[in-house]
Amino acid sequence: MNRVPRMLPALVALAALTACAAESGHVPQVQAPVVQAVGAAGVTAPAKKIKLDIADITPMGEKSEKVGVGFPIIVTFDHDVEDKAAVEGLLEVQAERPTEGAWRWVSARKVIYRTKTYWKPHQKVLFTARLSQLPGNTGAKDVSQRFAVGTKNISVVNTRSHQMKVYRDGKLAKKIPISAGRGGLVRNGVDVYLTTSGVHLTMGKKPVETMTSSWMGVTDPKDPRYYKEEIPWAVRISDSGEYVHQSAGYYQFLGRSNQSHGCVRATPAGAKWFYGIAQRGDVVKITGTKRKLQWNNGWSYWQLNWTEWKKGSALKS
Repeated sequence: MNRVPRMLPALVALAALTACAAESGHVPQVQAPVVQAVGAAGVTAPAKKIKLDIADITPMGEKSEKVGVGFPIIVTFDHDVEDKAAVEGLLEVQAERPTEGAWRWVSARKVIYRTKTYWKPHQKVLFTARLSQLPGNTGAKDVSQRFAVGTKNISVVNTRSHQMKVYRDGKLAKKIPISAGRGGLVRNGVDVYLTTSGVHLTMGKKPVETMTSSWMGVTDPKDPRYYKEEIPWAVRISDSGEYVHQSAGYYQFLGRSNQSHGCVRATPAGAKWFYGIAQRGDVVKITGTKRKLQWNNGWSYWQLNWTEWKKGSALKS
């Protein structure tokens, strides 16, 4: 069976209805640098008043990782943003191979940039926040981060034919037999054992992920439903605990039937290969189930069409 780790904090209640959940599933993030003013004598000067700064930028910069063509730019501020339109107007994205994009506010402190179509692969993208130009933001520093877009990895998972096809820069690179969610556990009207259909993005990966039954409320080792397993080659694709990972045995079902708790199980060789090429922001399209992926379940922002996405901008078009 697919094993389910404890979840990342989810944006919606659906994320509590997990399919696979890990004990530790934190997605690495980058903290904005803290800048101190230094006087002529080398003594730290009194800090100037700053009412808004950036607390986090995701994903990491070009020196730390390459990202997939679906990647979002996620900016988290250190305080609630009062004038979202003014702040959004100071956020700039410049790509070597430009494509249309827009920001969407998902909370008082967090705004996300998504493109209309996927980024072009093999290029650099520069994000700049000109917070020094925000009225009253005395002492603020402009913040920049450059991203490196890697290979265009598009994976298509068909839960009815039990196969995953992985395309790299437009060419079919590998076919991998899989087993997806079998269904059969309904909570609050949602079958949480079904894999969600929709456009997922890879959010992170671990060579070994600890998956437990705690998501079901089962923590007693004496309970026959209890499990705690170390699962190899785990690539996270949602906040509700879905992964592409190596099947923990049960290889006879791969390519034949759906038997998991919601994750996409793959052969040992296939899972290891997929893990090796996976970049955060790669696209994983899943089809064939009745359970729809919610747009705010992880990095599933491509579930909104372009018109709907732009409605989240504070700027009038």
